[in-house]
Amino acid sequence: MRILIDIRSLNPAVNSGIGEYVQALTLNLLELDRKNDYLLFYNSGRKKPLPKTLSGHEDKIINWRIPNRALNLSMGLFSQPDLGRQTSADVIFSPHFNFIVADKTPRVITFHDISFVRHPDFFSFRQKIWHRFQRWENQARAASHIIAVSEYTRQDLIEHLGLPPEKISVVHSGVNPDLRPATDLTREKNKSPDLNNPYILYLGTLEPRKNIPAIIRAFNLLKKQPAYKKYRLILAGKKGWLYKNIIAEAKLSPHLKDIIFWGEVAEVDKKILYTGARVFVYPSFFEGFGFPPLEAQICGTPVVVSDRTSLPEILKRSASYVNPWDPVALASAIDELNTNQNLRSRQIAGGLKNSALFRWQITAKKTLEIIEQYAPHHR
Repeated sequence: MRILIDIRSLNPAVNSGIGEYVQALTLNLLELDRKNDYLLFYNSGRKKPLPKTLSGHEDKIINWRIPNRALNLSMGLFSQPDLGRQTSADVIFSPHFNFIVADKTPRVITFHDISFVRHPDFFSFRQKIWHRFQRWENQARAASHIIAVSEYTRQDLIEHLGLPPEKISVVHSGVNPDLRPATDLTREKNKSPDLNNPYILYLGTLEPRKNIPAIIRAFNLLKKQPAYKKYRLILAGKKGWLYKNIIAEAKLSPHLKDIIFWGEVAEVDKKILYTGARVFVYPSFFEGFGFPPLEAQICGTPVVVSDRTSLPEILKRSASYVNPWDPVALASAIDELNTNQNLRSRQIAGGLKNSALFRWQITAKKTLEIIEQYAPHHR
């Protein structure tokens, strides 16, 4: 069987959750499955370097050298040949719903969430236009099968689109297997003065959906206690839409000098940041899955997250939960995890056990089982 994977969402320069999913799952499918043939649709008007993890698979790449905006426009406005037929693919797997014409070829699509429907205020005008132009609802209805990264996302799709439940399977994502607690933290901290004092950590995109102003307000409350005099708040991650509002919130804080905007985090630095943090905070309003809390757990750091959407499903009893609208509750939960050693030890142990369940090899195996249902001999 020939399987075409649409990896256009994979941008090695940006470490988004979807990009991480596309890259890790593609690599694990190629390592797991040696009996099927694979093609990787990596189309771009500009020559993009293949991610290092996929080097050695250049012979599988298909690049039409057409800017994706132009390709999407032509597919949306004009009749285009079926991508599967053009590439002789038996099945198309889309790790994200990038628009393609695939009327004659079975297609499996992963949906990470539909936050753009539930909370359009979290997205810029440009992002809203992109989602609308993708005609994601038509893609979902036309798909042979849908993979949801959480039961929450599955139920959201069923409720919003009225899809039959049997059309959607839940396959949880994996977590970076290279992450582990930093072993020589003292030496690593000395490389960066910002890590010499105890700190509370957030890591993710700086955008409205992540509820970062609540973290800053909770930090302000904690700083009123003498025990937190030397504590810092590290906000790590790339700048997203309306990030200036987050900067403005920080400037209102009387503890601005103790709020560190780290910027984008290199993979080699992640385990250092996670391991050194006293508590990891992630009071997001909406998550289809949620990689960062699991990454923190792998590194032995207790986490406080919001009690909404997919997070209770993914973290179960291994995290502390708060109402994302309540900075007082967030501050209290951080303080309890930081000072209650029994609770802290239980959560660290529970987090290590929980995060070990999310392995990309398992994700790839379950994904392949779904894809193979549409092999020619099964039709």
